[in-house]
Amino acid sequence: MSEPLVVIGNGMAAARFADELSKRALGRYAIAVVGEEPRLAYNRVLLSSMLAGEVASSELELKPQNWWRDRGITLRYGCRAVSIDTKARTIAMADGGELAFSKLVFATGSQPIKPAISGMSLPGVITFRDINDIWTIWHRAGTGDRVVVIGGGLLGLEAAYGLAKAGARVTVIHLMDRLMERQLDPHAAAMLKRAVEQKGIEVILKAETAEITGHGRADAVVLKDGRTIEADAVVVAVGIRPSAELARSAGLSVNRGIVVDDAMETSISGIHAIGECAEHRGLVYGLVEPAYEQAGVLAAHLTGHDTRYPGSVLSTNLKVSGVNVFSAGDFLGAPGTEEIVLRDQAFGTYKKFVIADDRLKGAVLFGDTADGLWYLDLIRSAAPIEAFRDDLAFGRAFAERKAA
Repeated sequence: MSEPLVVIGNGMAAARFADELSKRALGRYAIAVVGEEPRLAYNRVLLSSMLAGEVASSELELKPQNWWRDRGITLRYGCRAVSIDTKARTIAMADGGELAFSKLVFATGSQPIKPAISGMSLPGVITFRDINDIWTIWHRAGTGDRVVVIGGGLLGLEAAYGLAKAGARVTVIHLMDRLMERQLDPHAAAMLKRAVEQKGIEVILKAETAEITGHGRADAVVLKDGRTIEADAVVVAVGIRPSAELARSAGLSVNRGIVVDDAMETSISGIHAIGECAEHRGLVYGLVEPAYEQAGVLAAHLTGHDTRYPGSVLSTNLKVSGVNVFSAGDFLGAPGTEEIVLRDQAFGTYKKFVIADDRLKGAVLFGDTADGLWYLDLIRSAAPIEAFRDDLAFGRAFAERKAA
């Protein structure tokens, strides 16, 4: 008889986990996936492309309905889990139903942060996190409308690019002194700012929002220095927090996220967490790649393998505002490290490598990111680079040919 396993959450982490588990031991578990959103799991990474009109909503779907059916996975999307009895091993659902489990996996993701400032609840103030947000933005921000995006991180810039391409007049306001400060060093961030502004997007740095004003709906953002920026809509993209309240109410250990060990198990045996809701060794990653790595580790663990999750080397490899950027590892450097930097203003490229003990520790690429994954492999493997150190900046093909 198959062991009942329930996954709460039907996002990217849940879909990858279901895929990994079915590959390893199809039929061993009777899998049920419960999701609050009323749709199949989809690729959130493509939301900005959908906003920009580059992909259709149908292209976001990760797995078709028949994929789940063929693997015997029960889907209950559009259905919210409201409480968990960890002793009875049951889940109470919002529709009055109940699910029993032997194993439980939290893949509840995260929620957008909304700063506690006046006007945040006005109509026309929108977060940027799911498909519903995209549809709301489309409804609120038509061609030529003025949109203020609060937040110059990854999500904020993706929203700004999508809006600008759709025809809106966009202003990005960011609290920090540079864009994407968690992923880029100052030089790459300055290049990104210029590239964003060339798309017609206004960027205001070191700008703290005091309030959002409006009568009946948002009409302006007021900064703490007194400046007022008129807006027909305001998109808030200042960060995310793990969705961990259900786990906390069930008695699981929760700090920033749901605390898990190297087997992705929580403080209660047989209950696990992966993805943006999970906190491992004090870290909440909030990125897709670590979620996928955690899903693979958990699937292996639940099929009898003593696989452990050591943590992830953080990396970013994507197109932001139409520009390729990549970063990984300790790209800012620390005492005792060396830097190799290559700049080409004519081609709009920048490469920086941080090295210590003949190992690549971190990298930032702007413009030319073709070899980003190779650099990431070098960082993760801690492979020696002495044989091609002087050619590292010229890419994999050149460096390996010279080293041969």
